[in-house]
Amino acid sequence: MADRVRVVIVDDHSIFRSGLRADLDESVDVVGEADDVPSAIAVIRETVPDIVLLDVHLPGGSGDDASGGEAVIRGSAPTTSKFLALSVSDAASDVVRVIRAGARGYITKGSSGIEVSSAVHAVAGGDAVFSPRLAGFVLDAFGAVSGETATANDELDRLSAREQEVMRLIARGYAYKEVAAELFISIKTVETHVSAVLRKLQLSSRHELTVWATERRLL
Repeated sequence: MADRVRVVIVDDHSIFRSGLRADLDESVDVVGEADDVPSAIAVIRETVPDIVLLDVHLPGGSGDDASGGEAVIRGSAPTTSKFLALSVSDAASDVVRVIRAGARGYITKGSSGIEVSSAVHAVAGGDAVFSPRLAGFVLDAFGAVSGETATANDELDRLSAREQEVMRLIARGYAYKEVAAELFISIKTVETHVSAVLRKLQLSSRHELTVWATERRLL
């Protein structure tokens, strides 16, 4: 069985929270729930979950954090908890705001319980996760916000052609098995390429790789 992950669900719809709790894998333990910004911050501080499944739009936000999700992330700091946005919205502006606030991924509410559980474990393990249908335009938008353009540089030249292919797919949020299927290679080979990419670029996780790639408009 996969390692158990402690989760808090933050969403202002009780029916959705109940349905998600029921659909999550047995290896995911829901240790708390909240329906607005103040209660979310309180339960996160009390339970210190591994992962917070966080809706982007919540009541109780104000000012620059009026949408709510960013307010929860910033209001919970400092914390060891990691945040995974789970929202019905697929607007690039929503994604950019919550990722910049500190979320480690963004998936839509159309995801299945199995997909959400897999994303929870991936983020708990240090990866960044995006719904496949969001990854392309979301990461393009994220890069555009940074105002940086990709240029041929020494860092990218360190990677082989195959490593660059793997890097782009991983940075877009593809799972190892999806990369393997896309490139017709084994999952073990994907793991080897990812390790080489992280080592050559002096990065420590898929999250850092995603940020590195988007800042250089490589996706």
